[in-house]
Amino acid sequence: MKRVLSFALCLAMIAAAVTGCASVDAGTTEQQKQAEAAKKVSIELASKTELNKKPKYIFMFIGDGMSYAQINSAQVYEGNNKSGEVELELLNFTQFPVAGVATTQDSTSFCPDSASTATSLASGVKTHSGTIGLEADKETVAPTITELLKEQRNMKIGVVTSVTINHATPAAYYAHTVSRNNYYDIAMQMADSGFDYFGGGSISKATGANKDQQSAYEVLEEKGYTIADTKEEIMSLSNQSGKVYAVSPVLQDSGAMPYSIDVKEGDLQLADFVKKGIDVMDNTNGFFLMTESGKIDWAAHANDAKSVISDVLAFEDAIQVAIDFGKKHPTETLIIVTGDHETGGMSIGYAATGYDTAFDILDNQKISYVAFDELIKSMKKQDADGLTFDEVMPVITENFGLVAPNGIDEKAAGLEVNSLEMTAGEYDRLMDGFDESMKEAKTNNDETYLLYGGYDPLSVTLTHIINNKAGIGWTSYSHTGVPVAVYATGVGADIFSGSYDNTDIFDKLVQLTKIKVD
Repeated sequence: MKRVLSFALCLAMIAAAVTGCASVDAGTTEQQKQAEAAKKVSIELASKTELNKKPKYIFMFIGDGMSYAQINSAQVYEGNNKSGEVELELLNFTQFPVAGVATTQDSTSFCPDSASTATSLASGVKTHSGTIGLEADKETVAPTITELLKEQRNMKIGVVTSVTINHATPAAYYAHTVSRNNYYDIAMQMADSGFDYFGGGSISKATGANKDQQSAYEVLEEKGYTIADTKEEIMSLSNQSGKVYAVSPVLQDSGAMPYSIDVKEGDLQLADFVKKGIDVMDNTNGFFLMTESGKIDWAAHANDAKSVISDVLAFEDAIQVAIDFGKKHPTETLIIVTGDHETGGMSIGYAATGYDTAFDILDNQKISYVAFDELIKSMKKQDADGLTFDEVMPVITENFGLVAPNGIDEKAAGLEVNSLEMTAGEYDRLMDGFDESMKEAKTNNDETYLLYGGYDPLSVTLTHIINNKAGIGWTSYSHTGVPVAVYATGVGADIFSGSYDNTDIFDKLVQLTKIKVD
């Protein structure tokens, strides 16, 4: 009887497999094929977990400010919005076989900051907003996963970020300080860490808050670090280079790497710094590489959806480097992707567009809000008599596609409606933003903060208008308490499934790597 049941079960499974194959052959789109290919890679890594529960190569990717809306907005933007054919273009990490969800509150707020949340991820403790690497008493040092792996397993350690290297999130993996604003102290701890590879943005306040301290770059060199700050120097780095700090040759706001939307052909991007980290840290004991896409957060603070999406897609490219590495080391590699918190209260859906989205409208935005601010600033310098709105409007159209209302009711006239044509209300808001932007002393009250959030009134009004037309809304210029996604593939990935707190990510890594925490 058992043989008969087994035979019948086999027949059923074969029939199901044949049917599945036939349906895939008949109806699979190119997007689905790509997604299946990415999924097969992930499953291949995950299927090896039983062979070696202690990963040798660990990639920790943190999208700062990245939760579900930021992730899915990139998938919507890359996908198909045509009625009847709506389909996402799935990001590689969303196809990892293990998915979880993590809460992000810190010891002081349900809307936490990057210092406290990165401390939770790196050290497994809750602490105050603004505090790095210390417990909630703001005195007790909380050892980081990177310090423990360095000490107990002699693994090489790397820290990469698209923002400044002593910013809150990267700092949480090597520093312990009561305030994230202690930039010079953090830079000194970076030099003393003994970690093997730092890459990405520059050092904030490298000579101290008063610019009277020894340059942090000099201190790093005294501690044995090679500082590579040209493309040629960075690309020539290898595992023979010793301890390295690879600084992006092209920097933008506050010493960070440029927004992906502003990158010029040939510029190094986040993926390049991940590749180079693998080269530098190649050794028999393995490595831990934390990579942060920090400007997802910065763009979300400014409510600039196109810049958010562009940096999420650049983040995906960096993650692909780890996936490709994992293919070569499927029984030794673990890849984790998560966010530290959500920023901006981003939503896919806006009151004025109802149930519709039109993300293709975002194609008309050519530069980030920061690059636009710089453009207007240079125009101001060249125009001694003062800029006029009429002079600026063609620049707005060139870089955002938005055009002034023509006063014609296109629908009534039987004409094609131009979705980039502003309504009278939007146009008035834009002119108000321009007027406020041109003031020497900006208006400081609750109303202007709600409108502009402390950003340039013209650029933030522009991003709001084009975002809203695309069907994207925002609730804040700050962080929110929305949980974040966790994706994992590779050695031990299965323990990252389910719902848990962000501190548990540290605990799970401790469990997998079999290190001891006092």
